Amino acid sequence: MVFRHDKKYGQNFLTDTNLLSAIVNDSGITFDDTVVEVGAGAGALTAQIAKKAKQVISYEIDKRLETVLESNLSGLSNVQIIYGDALKNELPSELKPYGYKVVANLPYYITTPLLFWFLERDNPPSSLTVMVQEEVALRMSASPATPDYGALSAVIALRGTAKMTRKVGRNMFSPPPNVDSAVVRIDLNPPEDNIDYAAVTRVIRAAFAMRRKTLVNNLMLLGLNRENAVKAVEAVGLKADIRGERLGTKEFVEITRQLGMRIMQNA
Repeated sequence: MVFRHDKKYGQNFLTDTNLLSAIVNDSGITFDDTVVEVGAGAGALTAQIAKKAKQVISYEIDKRLETVLESNLSGLSNVQIIYGDALKNELPSELKPYGYKVVANLPYYITTPLLFWFLERDNPPSSLTVMVQEEVALRMSASPATPDYGALSAVIALRGTAKMTRKVGRNMFSPPPNVDSAVVRIDLNPPEDNIDYAAVTRVIRAAFAMRRKTLVNNLMLLGLNRENAVKAVEAVGLKADIRGERLGTKEFVEITRQLGMRIMQNA
């Protein structure tokens, strides 16, 4: 069967067995784990995950790949393929918070929305090991006050820790993309009872809405007046003219606490 890759789905497949096995090893999955994969493609990574996991639930948006996947995954009884857009489908109800892991070669065009989708849900995974564009990998693991630091960096840091495990050249894909890639593993921490994660995430998103604006100006996008925004920033020991990219997780949490119900009332 001749399969024609569809650019609209960002289809760049990996076939090197050694690399695929290394990615699975990076994820640290065991025979006790249920793994969610987004973008099964031709099933090369899916098959490697299935060798190490108890169960694999894989999403594939391109129904044309059904015959390919049936052939390539033949005999693997622990694999379930769900055909459809992962962002428009709910995860199976049996997946409990921190009770599964994500391993995926993410389609470039939905990388950031998918990461936020997993990080912000009520039943997040315990870890995500994902192949992404190298520039996105740098943003995922960036520290405050660095050029790559942004909303994605801060939300990941709020939830856990990210580490780039390996770089992958564009020549390893078929067809080759125009950029190099990298694998990043995010280990999520159990939630702390005294942190309103949804509220802090709203503050983080606002803080980076317009990077050239000060934090105070960006906080006003939440419906705050300038006086309340300035009070919240100064109450945690920061200057009123500071920008969001200078703040770490602790500062975002404290500012959110200072704002209290004001931002939730304007949600």
